[in-house]
Amino acid sequence: MMMANTQPIRLFIDGACPMCRREGAMIRRLDKGRGLVALVDIADPEFDAGQFGRTREAFMGAIHAAMPDGRIVTGLEAFRRVYRALSPAWGALWAPTGWPVLRVLFDALYRVFARHRVRIGSLFGGHREACASGTCRVG
Repeated sequence: MMMANTQPIRLFIDGACPMCRREGAMIRRLDKGRGLVALVDIADPEFDAGQFGRTREAFMGAIHAAMPDGRIVTGLEAFRRVYRALSPAWGALWAPTGWPVLRVLFDALYRVFARHRVRIGSLFGGHREACASGTCRVG
């Protein structure tokens, strides 16, 4: 009998970014205390990107998730994995973003979004002042 992996998926979010914090809050609600997803704040001065073989800039440039087996996935693949782990319904909602033809389109759209997330967030109620430290600024 194979034992289930009890390690959570670690999702790396920018705690200085209002949109990222909202996404993190939604993920916590969906997790319902089950410990399926652990959020890691990359804006925390103690965060060491090097321990994951990446730079802080790489983490700021795209969402990352560390899978229970240690593999790192980025971009929409991180969201697909997290939401699939949290709920079959949410996993099904995200599934089309991974279908072969649509994946190329959605991944390209995500890269544009990630590059401009601070500006986009400010249009929808996120406040640039929260990013004054520059930690959530993306090149």
